[in-house]
Amino acid sequence: MTHLHALSALEQARLIRTRAASAREVMQSFLDRLDAVNGRINAIVEVRADEALALADAADAAVKRGEALPALHGVPATIKVNADQKGYATTNGVVAYKDLIAPDDSGVVANLRASGAIPVGRTNAPCYSYRYFTDNALHGRTLNPRNPALTPGGSSGGASAALAAGIGAIAHGNDLGGSIRYPAYATGVAGIRPSLGRVPAYNPLATAERPITLQLFSVQGPLTRHIADLRAALVAMMTGPQPDPWHTPAPLAGAPVARPMRVGLATLGAAPPVAAALRLAAGWLAEAGYVVEEVTPPHWDEAAALWRALLMTDSLRFMQPLIEANGDQATKASWAAWSANVAAADEEAYAAGLARRTAILRDWHRFFRRHPLLLCPVSRETPFPIDLDLTAEGQARILRAQEPLYVFNFLGLPGAVVPTATVADNIPLGVQLVADRFREDLCLDAAEVIEARAGCPAIVDPA
Repeated sequence: MTHLHALSALEQARLIRTRAASAREVMQSFLDRLDAVNGRINAIVEVRADEALALADAADAAVKRGEALPALHGVPATIKVNADQKGYATTNGVVAYKDLIAPDDSGVVANLRASGAIPVGRTNAPCYSYRYFTDNALHGRTLNPRNPALTPGGSSGGASAALAAGIGAIAHGNDLGGSIRYPAYATGVAGIRPSLGRVPAYNPLATAERPITLQLFSVQGPLTRHIADLRAALVAMMTGPQPDPWHTPAPLAGAPVARPMRVGLATLGAAPPVAAALRLAAGWLAEAGYVVEEVTPPHWDEAAALWRALLMTDSLRFMQPLIEANGDQATKASWAAWSANVAAADEEAYAAGLARRTAILRDWHRFFRRHPLLLCPVSRETPFPIDLDLTAEGQARILRAQEPLYVFNFLGLPGAVVPTATVADNIPLGVQLVADRFREDLCLDAAEVIEARAGCPAIVDPA
């Protein structure tokens, strides 16, 4: 019999709802799996087992009372350490924040609770959630359970590593430059960066509003092993009014698009294994009735350059002082390497760049009228070796490779990552599906086609 922790979130919810298994049994299986493997990968850095089991007992009591049950009733879900969870420290991987206790839940955690999910386990992130590598002086390094020589991704590396190792079926993450999609890719799981405004992003601990680039480029979203769970988790996270002015209560399902649906394929100069994964996925989509055509996405180089320059401009004001005051040595080295490669915009260029974003996005809307879906790399390279970002040369390589991630942060568009294969030396491969604003449904539909051919990723027993 399959262990409860290894089931999909929707199957766990079904068993709890029908009383074929209790929420306590599901939670205990989660905790047992955590005890068995987390010590080898350091994905979850805080867990309160007694609290989790008490919440599971309350979920079981609701079932016995015959109450109306939400979709994810009793399902464990992990929360990243940079999101407020009432009563827990929002450390963001920073030693100075180890006692910064959240007075209330962030919007995304509140929505998960409303969906019936039980937040349990705080997942690791790099210091200030800044790197594509998950390591910090407070919580230590998270290892990739599929290959410990490779990054588990960042900044949601604890979330992705936990999923890959079978610790939970739903993980919370957030994405400023690929921090959901890259960890999913690096560990061979699924993830989705929602459209700007789809999921609320408010943290009650915040003492000031975020710079405008973070407001425009960063979103909250889920990682899972199963695409059906990804859809369910996204619905859970996006539901309900929250104190985030960017939050837009748009329905997940959009208007029908013309059939057969055209998919634009852009390999973007990807390394041969990455390009091969794209062509494999393109073939599966074509066999399912999609029309796949090679395309050149609009304003690619300009959008990538603007994300770098605009984010750097704000980072000099809000990030550099924090890193200088509280950053660990690796984060300071990564910042120096980033600074050696990226120049800030002056005041006039900054204002012009923000205005230019509108024109670029307008042309992307026109692109999606002909090709409602784009199939492209997650990264131009296979997952990086650990700590590649600590030199200027390594950071230059990363900045080029990660353009297929951060271009869509700049544009505020949704992107879903689905694994396709694992190649030699346990190196995961996957692809990214991108659509117009609030058309996550198109991304998820195509991801299900790819998943049906590639199969759901197997849970890993870390070395």
